[in-house]
Amino acid sequence: MKKILNNQLGMKFGFVLFLFLLLQLPVSMIKDLISERSYRQQSVLEDIAQKSSGEQRIIGPFIKINYKEKISSTERVNNHDKTVIKTIERQAFILPETFNLISALEGFEKYRGIYKARLYKAQTALTGQFDLSKFIELDKHTITNVNLIVGIRDSRGLIDFERLSLNDKTINIEPGTGIDEFAGGFHYTLDIDTLNMSKPLRFDLNFLLQGMGKLQVIPVGKKTAVVLSSNWPHPSFIGNYLPNSSEITESGFTAKWTSSNFSTNINQLFNHCMSTSNCADLNNNQMGVDLIDPVDHYLKSHRAINYSLLVITLVFACFFLLELFQARPIHPVQYGFVGVALALFYLLLISFSEHIGFNWAYLVSSIASTGLLFSYVGGILNNRQHSAIFGASLLILYGLLFGLLQAESYALLMGTLLCFVVLSLIMILTRDVDWYNRGNNTTHS
Repeated sequence: MKKILNNQLGMKFGFVLFLFLLLQLPVSMIKDLISERSYRQQSVLEDIAQKSSGEQRIIGPFIKINYKEKISSTERVNNHDKTVIKTIERQAFILPETFNLISALEGFEKYRGIYKARLYKAQTALTGQFDLSKFIELDKHTITNVNLIVGIRDSRGLIDFERLSLNDKTINIEPGTGIDEFAGGFHYTLDIDTLNMSKPLRFDLNFLLQGMGKLQVIPVGKKTAVVLSSNWPHPSFIGNYLPNSSEITESGFTAKWTSSNFSTNINQLFNHCMSTSNCADLNNNQMGVDLIDPVDHYLKSHRAINYSLLVITLVFACFFLLELFQARPIHPVQYGFVGVALALFYLLLISFSEHIGFNWAYLVSSIASTGLLFSYVGGILNNRQHSAIFGASLLILYGLLFGLLQAESYALLMGTLLCFVVLSLIMILTRDVDWYNRGNNTTHS
């Protein structure tokens, strides 16, 4: 221990280690800044959604029947049995036998300062048919009204209605659903006297729906077919069901879903929702798409700064080796300047990425950081060859880090192999170094 304390390289190593720990303070502050900017972006998205339209979910069409049921009961009044008839208001629902949804989403962007939100306009067509035989079961009761209902999560997104028809006859809809569980949407009041209970009721509803990010569909039919397409080439399929088939190209995507009542259990889930107002299971039983941005520069910047520990360690190790083999002492303050320059790289990265995108920001920040350190190290060592090697090594390191950020699935494997290779190289280069004598020689020199 005494030899270590009297050894200049040992003391230098301890001080550099302390400096390395101290540099975690600015790195931590930059991490907090990235989180703050990301939170600010999310707040802007929520604000845009509040003032235009948010994520959309379509449920329906379905038929709601309000009817009155008379129930007779016997009550004892003045020692005599008396029949009392009570009228109870009830509801019944009919879901489609077949339900087809085709929606073409056209994406566009809205900007708020440097932040942007991705919205879409979905040209949507709902087609299918109902089996009206349930009306026969209710024939003994008094039906008060019947409504055809389509639920839309954010009805502000209903921009335009085109062709709306039942059995090829045009209908005039009204806003709202009259159902607390799905308040947004529209409805049409059916004339019970003109309905033919022995024939299916066909529907063809076409409208333009605006939303942000996600479009979700609840498969209400006993047989459901959903087709979603868009000019946006980066879909993320969401919900409980992946598409049966999908085609994704640079010009957009097309995805198709099919389901049946046996796979969705939609009747039980829907009736449970309407009877208990607990619709969590029904709302989770959906299929849809999220138009995502594949390059989230805040997420990538946060992932990049997670590798700052590795980058600073490797650069300090290179500095230490240069000092060791060149036998030229480097002052701890100079180590500190190098460490601050490495931390500043991440601040440059997040600042530029908000304006020119992550990839270009990474290139600019890497060149700026490498150029600064190349000129600084060249002045310290007074050796062009060593400073050129240092600059080239730093560029290669930034390039490897960029590869780690792009290869999400193999990032852990690549990072582990990089650490192993670098450690092996350092151990091989320094295996013949006599650290005690090296430190003493440095002291005497």
